[in-house]
Amino acid sequence: MIPLKDNIPRIRRPVVVWIIFALNLVVFLWELSMPPRSLMALLQEYGAVPMRFMNPEWAAWAGYPQNWWPATVTYMFLHGGWLHIILNMWVLWIFADNVEDAMGHWRFAAFYLLSGLAALGLHVVFNADSKMPVIGASGAIAGVMGAYFRLFPQARVIVLIPLLFIPWIVEIPAVVFLGLWFLMQVSSGLLSGTNLADGQSVAWWAHAGGFIFGMLLVRVFGKLDCRYCYLPESRSYERRDLSG
Repeated sequence: MIPLKDNIPRIRRPVVVWIIFALNLVVFLWELSMPPRSLMALLQEYGAVPMRFMNPEWAAWAGYPQNWWPATVTYMFLHGGWLHIILNMWVLWIFADNVEDAMGHWRFAAFYLLSGLAALGLHVVFNADSKMPVIGASGAIAGVMGAYFRLFPQARVIVLIPLLFIPWIVEIPAVVFLGLWFLMQVSSGLLSGTNLADGQSVAWWAHAGGFIFGMLLVRVFGKLDCRYCYLPESRSYERRDLSG
């Protein structure tokens, strides 16, 4: 299923979403301008290599810089191809504007980055001996999806379901779409049973980790300033306490 549009209007301009979008695009265009060897070196140093974090002795032997922490953030702004970045930015555009509405700009920025860190944390737990760098915004975006799941339970999403060569466009509850998406990440992670170094190309557990973080921590971020939580029955945003 490919999400096309949700039915929740936004009130404020999604300034942080625009900035995230622009940063990802600029970095990706920079990647495209690099020769293959330089690009590989960039992804190794600024992508998140689990074994680099878990085995400092190996990391020193492999020539990684001692300061590993920047990679825990920079990996979120690197992508492996046009399809990778287009899909990530599309999903970000659909769900993140409303979450930024509910949290406010600064809290949403912090929430987004922390979601990316949580996503990486679970990925490292399940891939501790992987030497392949994980890159992409999908872990942080999964956190946004988890927050949307909790903030807008009445929302609906228009999705494209490809049936052979016939596209089927249907409107379904957002909780159904997001719930199925999360279950797919967990089941795929359980069934893969291999590290990314063994040929797996999707960081399933990063997606699951980001989503779980988003679901849990949205209470902390949302209850502080929820002036713009959407109420479908009145088609308006009102202050709402998310602590209960």
